[in-house]
Amino acid sequence: MTIDWAIVAMAVPLLVQGALTSLKIAALAGALGLAGGVALGLVSLGGPAPARLLVRAYVDFIRGTPLLIQIFIVFFGLPMLGWRPGEFVSGVLALSLNSAAYVAEVVRGAVGAVERGQSEAAKSIGMTRGQILVYVLLPQAIRPMTPALTNDLITLVKNTSLLSVISVYELTRSGQAIIASHFAPLEIFALLAIYYYVIISCLAYVSRQLERRMPAW
Repeated sequence: MTIDWAIVAMAVPLLVQGALTSLKIAALAGALGLAGGVALGLVSLGGPAPARLLVRAYVDFIRGTPLLIQIFIVFFGLPMLGWRPGEFVSGVLALSLNSAAYVAEVVRGAVGAVERGQSEAAKSIGMTRGQILVYVLLPQAIRPMTPALTNDLITLVKNTSLLSVISVYELTRSGQAIIASHFAPLEIFALLAIYYYVIISCLAYVSRQLERRMPAW
């Protein structure tokens, strides 16, 4: 068995375009998931009882169902509601909704683990529960949350490959297109593995550097 280096040379720049799309999707979904997850996490800690129950139900649903099913629900469900956002936006929304649930659990755990005396001291000077969560507890939980949040981003990058099932032209989908036209599965899947490995390794390195430079509270 020999490797067709001509196909490899042809595929490398084509896969770069798919990799950039995957990173764009991960960045958008990560930002939306982070914002939504922080909000849901704080609600689960200090919101009214009905809101806490809704957050718990949402997190349990997301964690208890496969991401692939969630992608299909968003992709086929939104047009039934009268909105046809297209494959790209549907993929970003599905991944962000999934990410938000996991971020919410990270926030709940990290903020809830901050020393209880901090809350008592804040209460003694007249701060409300919401103010305590946002201005006292959340900042102190940022450093402990960083490894888990960056791990979620890494998982998000890998999960972009699932969007190929709804024809989003990300990294995996671009590789599938090359295989369909040139029938070189070994070369292309090996390249895909290398691309994902390099991207994830870079993200892991940035995560370690970021964690080192964050101030300790």
